[in-house]
Amino acid sequence: MWKGLSLRLRLTIVYAGLLALLLTILGATFFVDTRNLLIENTASYIRATAKPVIEHWLYGKKVSEKNRDIVSEDYLRKIARFMARDLTSRNTVALVLDKRGKILAIGKLLKEEPAPPSPDPFYYRQALSGENEVTYILSKNDKHILVILIPLRSGPGSDRVLGAVQLSSPLARVEAILYRHGITLAAGTIITLLLGTILGLLAISSALSELRQMIVTCQNITEGRLDQRIDLPARSDEVGQLAEAFNKMVERLEAAFSAQRRFVASAAHELRTPLTAIRGSLEVLLRGAQDDPGSVATLCQGMYKEVVRLGELCEKLLDLARLEISVNVCKEDVVLSDFFESSLKQVKLIASGRKVLLEKGPYVSLKADPHLLKQIVFDLVQNAVQHTDEGGRLTLGWRLGVDAVQIWIEDNGYGILPEDLPRIFEPFYRGKGVSGWKKRPEGSGLGLTLVKTMVEAHGGKITVSSKVNEGTRFVIELPYR
Repeated sequence: MWKGLSLRLRLTIVYAGLLALLLTILGATFFVDTRNLLIENTASYIRATAKPVIEHWLYGKKVSEKNRDIVSEDYLRKIARFMARDLTSRNTVALVLDKRGKILAIGKLLKEEPAPPSPDPFYYRQALSGENEVTYILSKNDKHILVILIPLRSGPGSDRVLGAVQLSSPLARVEAILYRHGITLAAGTIITLLLGTILGLLAISSALSELRQMIVTCQNITEGRLDQRIDLPARSDEVGQLAEAFNKMVERLEAAFSAQRRFVASAAHELRTPLTAIRGSLEVLLRGAQDDPGSVATLCQGMYKEVVRLGELCEKLLDLARLEISVNVCKEDVVLSDFFESSLKQVKLIASGRKVLLEKGPYVSLKADPHLLKQIVFDLVQNAVQHTDEGGRLTLGWRLGVDAVQIWIEDNGYGILPEDLPRIFEPFYRGKGVSGWKKRPEGSGLGLTLVKTMVEAHGGKITVSSKVNEGTRFVIELPYR
């Protein structure tokens, strides 16, 4: 049920729920605080009004600092009726109790005066023990009554308690105020909740409008329109970051699909050429050339050559696919100085007639697959040999960067045209070649693609710089940490 709702509706429900919870907590807290304040003020008013009346009847003009016990129990019984009557009003009724909890006097005489509740032994014992602030609320006939107990002492400041006065007042007026206050709070809460929910819905809808635009763009992309992009005003929040990341992802997807289409087209073209040659040779044989041993030998040699070419092409395609789907490369510790020393003889054999220089760097040990690393170096050396005449120079070396080791292979050959430079790592791509290049090798166009894939399988990257008729420099960066 919940998962079937839209994101906008879910966010609105959560927002409204949290707002309702917050308003309820604040309203309840405010209501309770107001209730306690009103009851406390009522109790304070009753005590303040009763204190001078009690002192008048108990002590009168007999107050003396030297003699604090100036009132006896007999005297309390004599004045109890008068004191209870003076403490009783239209809203408050008084009871006078002796120290055994017996009622000595009741202040209610008129019908409109409230009836006093029976004394609660638990509370009047507290008052008789000398506690001054004894206040509680009791319920009687669904009405709440505030009850206050004041101890009666034998003298001002005396520890001797002769009895207690119970003052009780209905809380009808307080409850009427609280009722109106509660209605106001409830109405305010409902109005605030409705307005907050509407404003929250509008804010959420505005915030999610860009997401709806993303949905439309995604739907267009699923239909094959990879040129679609999310065009939002410049914003640095999460939605803006998501739109930027989405656009970059689509750009990479578009580039990947374009590269895939070019790869498939180039692969079909490369495979079609030798297959066409083989088919043509077979057709010649079928038309009667099999009777001529010389023609048969020539045609067979040509077909063998094309089959070998097909086999090499398939092997490179398989190597490329294997490296692209591989999650682990068999890495081990490789010391570059030892690696280049052991590979230098084979490099010189490949260079054949070209001078090979090794620019040694510092001692470096990195995690790499030694077989793949050797293939990377040999493929780049072979590429440099194809672009450099005999008597030219090849330079190999390494140095330590901040977080990576840089390995380079450089030649002083014909170089690469600027328009070819960005595409030399694309599968099956063959450049036009620099003017004056004496021999153009007939490769498959997968060598540098395979090199780039092997470097990236190590978590590194490869870059190239070249100047026409001055030479080319390939730089490989491999992490060593």
